[in-house]
Amino acid sequence: MLEVEGIHTAYGTSRVLFGISLEIKAGECVGLLGRNGMGKTTTMRSIMGLTPPWQGRVRFKGRDITMAQPYELARRGIGFVPEDRRIFAELTVWENLEVAARSANRPGWWTTETVVDLFPKLGEIWNRLGGVLSGGEQQMLTIARTLMGNPELLLLDEPSEGLAPVVVANLLEQVQRLKSEGLTILLAEQGLDFSLALADRVYVLEKGAIRHAGAASELRDDAELRNRLLAL
Repeated sequence: MLEVEGIHTAYGTSRVLFGISLEIKAGECVGLLGRNGMGKTTTMRSIMGLTPPWQGRVRFKGRDITMAQPYELARRGIGFVPEDRRIFAELTVWENLEVAARSANRPGWWTTETVVDLFPKLGEIWNRLGGVLSGGEQQMLTIARTLMGNPELLLLDEPSEGLAPVVVANLLEQVQRLKSEGLTILLAEQGLDFSLALADRVYVLEKGAIRHAGAASELRDDAELRNRLLAL
């Protein structure tokens, strides 16, 4: 479904990615692992067209999308859940969801009813402004808002960051449900337990390059490999 081929990305004159290549097949959950500052978020932004690579190619379902605009990619079926959430603070939960649905304009399974079925808490805070929600509520809304665009590929950037353990556990169950229903997911996550509970395969990034690629089970079963790659 997604092919990233040798991308190099920079912020101004500061190079961040150095030849990243990865692929995701339909229905997979692929994890991007690595400590903070290793290039996970920049990889996501490069795929989504927010920080286009200056070298290399990104293909979605066989089509070159390297220089496509983010709104075009959303309409083609890529949904992005950013690390900083970026909900509309002055809009209600319902209004946040409606704006997303109109912007993407893609028919499909996800509606206000189905996202509330996935995140029942949102139904309890339907008319509450986004700016007064807790961190966990904001994260649920951010994912639900992205689902309203009916993506075929979901980019999840650090979804568990800053959340209480009980909230993380609930969020893990909800993302596992998305995976079980066949949604293709690219997950960038520093929390190793969260990542390995979801991922089929992983790429480990270090200083903007891929240090390791393989089955998630390798890291789950090999503490020495985890320590060597991630310095845990």
